[in-house]
Amino acid sequence: MFLELKDLRAGYGQVEVLHGVSLHVNKGEIVSILGANGAGKTTTMHTISGLATIMSGSIRLADEEISKLPSHEIVTRGLTQSPEGRRVFNSLTVLENLKLGAFTIENKKLINESLDWIYGLFPRLYERRSQMAGTLSGGEQQMLAIGRALMGQPEILLLDEPSLGLAPLLVKAIFETVKKVNENGVTILIVEQNAKAALKIATRGYVMEMGRIVMEDSAENLLANPSVQKAYLGH
Repeated sequence: MFLELKDLRAGYGQVEVLHGVSLHVNKGEIVSILGANGAGKTTTMHTISGLATIMSGSIRLADEEISKLPSHEIVTRGLTQSPEGRRVFNSLTVLENLKLGAFTIENKKLINESLDWIYGLFPRLYERRSQMAGTLSGGEQQMLAIGRALMGQPEILLLDEPSLGLAPLLVKAIFETVKKVNENGVTILIVEQNAKAALKIATRGYVMEMGRIVMEDSAENLLANPSVQKAYLGH
């Protein structure tokens, strides 16, 4: 297992949000976490990235325990996150935002290779590279947030609500790109309100309710599951 959460209890300060979460992601997979608002999906992502308080349990990445590591150390282990709500630096250019994502890389050649790859994935970012990030559309900002996370050359990418607030056509484009990123060898854990779109590209999925995992199955089976369809797929 590449990433493994075992009996994880975590939250913010004294407030426990995750009540014994166990899940795993194998190398090369796309794994999706489904659940209603407030189910604990984003807290799961924050906990993996070192941004929430762990009360008990473990997080292992490539056989190393990372639950005690600060977030900047976790990034150097090959794990990056594209946060919910995009959170780009509005007063910096597209290129400056992207370069911030490479803060752990000292080799200029590698940084330029990453830039070329990201511009290939998102040609719009290349066109807008000198533009202030705050002037981009929502879809372009989402591309930038994903691009910035990829600049660190991660082995595993955490994507939190990549399609939030985007037009259907852009959602399709974002998910096609996520699939391409995965085909380039990046393992992906995705949290997404658009359950159907996420499951269509995923290998497996987990369903969360009230800070607990209540179901785990192949993406195909979850798409066909009547209770999942009713709760999350709008059937």
